[in-house]
Amino acid sequence: MSTIVSASLLGCDLANLKSEVARAKNAGVDWLHFDVMDGNFVDNISFGLPVLKSLNNATDMFIDVHLMIDSPERYVDKFVDFGGDIITFHLEATKVPEKVISIIKDKNVKVGISIKPKTPASAVYKYLDKVDMILVMTVEPGFGGQCFLPNTLNKVKDIRTKINELGLNVDIQVDGGINDITAPQAIQAGANVIVSGTYIFAAKDMAAAVKSIR
Repeated sequence: MSTIVSASLLGCDLANLKSEVARAKNAGVDWLHFDVMDGNFVDNISFGLPVLKSLNNATDMFIDVHLMIDSPERYVDKFVDFGGDIITFHLEATKVPEKVISIIKDKNVKVGISIKPKTPASAVYKYLDKVDMILVMTVEPGFGGQCFLPNTLNKVKDIRTKINELGLNVDIQVDGGINDITAPQAIQAGANVIVSGTYIFAAKDMAAAVKSIR
């Protein structure tokens, strides 16, 4: 399974978003990771629908939308309409995960489920045959620039083992504290979609940083 690098826009120079996106594409980034925070599910507020629409108009890159919002079933259709190519929601944020999955699938885009560091791997097992990706947070969601939590690698291993047992083709994404040291660890554990923000966008040589992650 080839490694996909998804550059988190939280780490870029937001005053120059269009040029930062072009820089990421030229450096070999595969996806753009678009974090949506509501100040409720997590203690931070980030991008919303107007920014996503502008981003979609500015690039043809694959947009990887990560919803860190309560009751995502209220908004997922709009995030598809405004340009999301995969919509990932938090299992902890909704009482109706099957409904959220159904809404996203009905819009003919990919769907992912994310879990926080303290949520057990087994929580996502029943959904593995219904989604395209599982996002294992390797930091507490809400803020960029945090340190990687090594114990989250065990969840990656467990989920990859379960996916293989079921004979499924499901991506595993990791997000938080990813750099040239932690990315290989996550890949070895079974992840194949690697999110990195600060490490990529702050690098003097972005292409080299992307290569070191891949």
